Amino acid sequence: MSLIISTPDMLRQSVEAASGGKNTVMYDDKGYPSIMVEIPKFNLEDIDPALGSGVHPAFIVNGVEKKSIFIGKYQATVHDDRALSLPGHDPATYVDFDTALARCKDKGAGWHLMTNAEWAAIALWCWKNGTMPRGNNNYGRDVGQKHEVGRLTQDGVVLGTSGTARTATGSGPATWSHDHTPDGISDLNGNVYEWNGGLRINDGEIQVLENNNAADSTKDQSAASALWRAIAAADGSLVDPGTAGSLKYDATGSTGAGSVQIDTVVDNQSDGTTYAASVFETVSADTGITVPERLLQLGLAPAGTGLGGDYIYARNIGERLPIRGGRWNTGTSAGVFVLDLGYGRSSSYSSLGFRPAFVL
Repeated sequence: MSLIISTPDMLRQSVEAASGGKNTVMYDDKGYPSIMVEIPKFNLEDIDPALGSGVHPAFIVNGVEKKSIFIGKYQATVHDDRALSLPGHDPATYVDFDTALARCKDKGAGWHLMTNAEWAAIALWCWKNGTMPRGNNNYGRDVGQKHEVGRLTQDGVVLGTSGTARTATGSGPATWSHDHTPDGISDLNGNVYEWNGGLRINDGEIQVLENNNAADSTKDQSAASALWRAIAAADGSLVDPGTAGSLKYDATGSTGAGSVQIDTVVDNQSDGTTYAASVFETVSADTGITVPERLLQLGLAPAGTGLGGDYIYARNIGERLPIRGGRWNTGTSAGVFVLDLGYGRSSSYSSLGFRPAFVL
């Protein structure tokens, strides 16, 4: 029998020791480190019976239950074409959806762009545990707790007033993390919006990849992918896109003004310039429709109240990909339940970033 001598990874050991094992360091194909937060598997009924029962779909990939998922502790920075989760950096922005996918996928097996299923699982966990994260949603500070500030990364910013007010990743207080501790996932409220995988609307029709299959980076998320599935209004089952009675987001009013509703009829806006917005808690089902549990599980409709006044936005013309969380100037409408379905996959802005995730 041969003797194997290994060199301890001092960075990983120190991060795990400091966080009591809640954080770890994972390396990509080029050897670059990322600090990750482990989220253990949980059941839907442990959050709220309204969600249904069994394992949250974020922990099911290709039909296999996973004991945990790993989420980037920090919004992504990019080095050498790899998305990294590291503290104290200006978050990467001006990244379109497909580039965000690639920057995560190229890190190697298991790495992927954080999915909507994963984001929803964390948001629901925060809601259940009373730790709705605050954050940089008021030009470097939290709109409700103005003494809570992060370290600004750009010159010319007037705190609480104006400017490109991104803050360095993880530079805010513990209340800006998902569990209100230094070991949690940072900046899910504000700073920059984040692309999520595995969800889109196409001419208003809600489409997803099953469970958390979008965590498998080999799964096609292109506009023409055959993996996109619509959701039946009758029972929440997954059906082919375009199936009669599939669920859609629809705006009341001829110009798209008013509340966003779950509806079975798309009211297309002919000019495509206006999209509807409402407080997420007010999302409702059209007459005769019961909101399926699947939508509650995926953070596409409210499972209850106390969701922080976060907003939902939708534009029901063409393909729209999800961005989550809000940005530095969205104030009280920012938060972990924010869902914006108003942008196409080529969108690229100074307030739009992403986050890597990993599943074994």
